[in-house]
Amino acid sequence: MDERVAGAAVRSEGAKELARYLQEEIGAGRLRAGVKLPPERELSQRFGASRGSVRRVLADLRERGLIRQSVGSGTFVSDEAESLLDAPPAAVPWFHVPVSPAELMEARRLIEPLLPPMIARNATAADFAAMQHCIEQSEAATTIEDFEHWDGALHKSFALATHNAFFMQILELTNRAREQGEWGRLKRNSLTPQRRAEYEQQHRAIVDALRDRDAAQAAVLMTGHLEQIRRNLFGE
Repeated sequence: MDERVAGAAVRSEGAKELARYLQEEIGAGRLRAGVKLPPERELSQRFGASRGSVRRVLADLRERGLIRQSVGSGTFVSDEAESLLDAPPAAVPWFHVPVSPAELMEARRLIEPLLPPMIARNATAADFAAMQHCIEQSEAATTIEDFEHWDGALHKSFALATHNAFFMQILELTNRAREQGEWGRLKRNSLTPQRRAEYEQQHRAIVDALRDRDAAQAAVLMTGHLEQIRRNLFGE
């Protein structure tokens, strides 16, 4: 049986057990194509893994083509899952190579401040509504993992609001890197209540500037926000 269990992104024993269980059940044909998986909350409770760890396991399986996820419908075993598990291991794609938190922040500081001019030019009312939803969900989050999830969703909404496919893909890679275990550990250790409140204020200021179509101000605020995250993560 294939023992690739969610790569470097999966650290906890509960998450490893979840990944192993899903692969074994799919490989043995007990979870057949089209079967709907239990919701994240149920998997989290059953395997003693955090919701964030469950999301990382599912993200890994999705990237490998073993499952498919549909917003509002759930997570399902893919039609190709069993044959993919039976296939010999392939070389690790370049986009699965672990990215260090320092590398991630260096890239984000270069890329994300480029987004505001495109957002100011192309964003729709629906894009701003999505940003507002992410802000409200992140501020209502009761755990660091849920806050981090909606924080990532907000930054992804910035990329989507550019309506530029290249930047959408770049920010998708960014969120994959944020799902790796080392990033989560640093964020948990650095995210104090005061810093979280500062991030929330910065998020609202960035979105307000974008809604005003003030690309220059939004870029300045974005740069400052990312620079503060870098200092908080690495103590520099």
